[in-house]
Amino acid sequence: MTVSQPHRYTLANGLRVVLAPDDTAPVVGVSVHYDVGFRSEPEGRTGFAHLFEHLMFQGSESLEKLAHFRHVQSSGGTFNGSTHPDYTDYFEVLPSAALERALFLEADRMRAPKLTEENLRNQIDVVKEEIRLNVLNRPYGGFPWILLPPVLFETFPNAHNGYGGFEDLEQATVADCAAFFDTYYAPANAVLTVAGDFTLDAAKELIERHFGDVPARPRPQRPSFAEPPPAAEVRADHPDPLAPLPAVAIGYRIPDPIDELDAYLAYLVLAGVLTDGDGSRLQQRLVYGDQLVTEVSAGCGMFGPFEARDPDTFTITAMYSPDADLAPVLAAIDEELERLASTPPDQEELAKITARWAASLHKEHDRIVSRTLALGAFELLYGNPSLVYELPDRINAVTPDAVSAAAKALRPDSRAILTVTPAGGGAE
Repeated sequence: MTVSQPHRYTLANGLRVVLAPDDTAPVVGVSVHYDVGFRSEPEGRTGFAHLFEHLMFQGSESLEKLAHFRHVQSSGGTFNGSTHPDYTDYFEVLPSAALERALFLEADRMRAPKLTEENLRNQIDVVKEEIRLNVLNRPYGGFPWILLPPVLFETFPNAHNGYGGFEDLEQATVADCAAFFDTYYAPANAVLTVAGDFTLDAAKELIERHFGDVPARPRPQRPSFAEPPPAAEVRADHPDPLAPLPAVAIGYRIPDPIDELDAYLAYLVLAGVLTDGDGSRLQQRLVYGDQLVTEVSAGCGMFGPFEARDPDTFTITAMYSPDADLAPVLAAIDEELERLASTPPDQEELAKITARWAASLHKEHDRIVSRTLALGAFELLYGNPSLVYELPDRINAVTPDAVSAAAKALRPDSRAILTVTPAGGGAE
């Protein structure tokens, strides 16, 4: 992959643009990131950001319902959208000759999506079915991303269910949708990214043609979602009639991923030291040694790293036998963290982790869809899409002492513990 620094500029209406030409394959990725996610939805309207994402595929003032699908698929392309804590993204990947088609489609719905009572009721039903499929009728549904935040956090933006409750979804109105669009879907609150096989001059001309006349609206002021970490250990249990085994999720607060990126990266490396591969600390201790759990994992973010601003979360999750107690599992995790806190890992152990991270990032960003979405997200969250290409070196620079300091900060007296108990079974 030929990597050059992304080209950035801003249209008169405030839309930020990131262009990343790469002529190694005749395809192009187009994405639009809007600076609104779960944390921005109003109280009493849980799941609204995700519901609105669905509505953006239901036609516009100039295109009937399903036209977006037809135009992309008839070009041999793919498309989708997703809602995250702090942003919502939409994308297409098409043959490079279809670049203008993708730009037209995104500009068209940025200008005026079709917000009707019929579309709203239809998509409320679709989202409810999605929740039934992915949460209510699935073992460990919502574990831990829906179930852990209300234990670790207290404020509505950080603690509520981003998928939404049925009652909140059903009470959504077309007026709510119009207000949400007017507030958050302004060009000045969005980033357009184009990556792949195109020339800068041609892309700029097409972007101006299709997005230049989208009416400007004020960029909404983004509130701080900051809240203090727990002052003591907090616990909750979730009975799950479909879960075959008990499970635990331990949540900790970690440094600001935006303003303290290098400190945040130390936690990514720590997660690898703890659970990445059969030789990792918790795999060796909990799975193979003491045989306290059947599986264990750790990581940053409820959906993965680089998806949210502050506050963000470090989680350790494990499943264990119905015959086992939780106390020895927690004690073993605390012992391994204390061991890392007092004795930093050696450079060889870290090198394995950072090499895996570098390989996975290079592989991920070799895919045009992943690269397009990453460039847009890093422009939106960090104001620096080039960070996408700098991450492997930044992660490689994490020191043993930084990992040790990260382990030391994961304190038992400032964490959330969520247990999932099979209904009718027993767990501590």
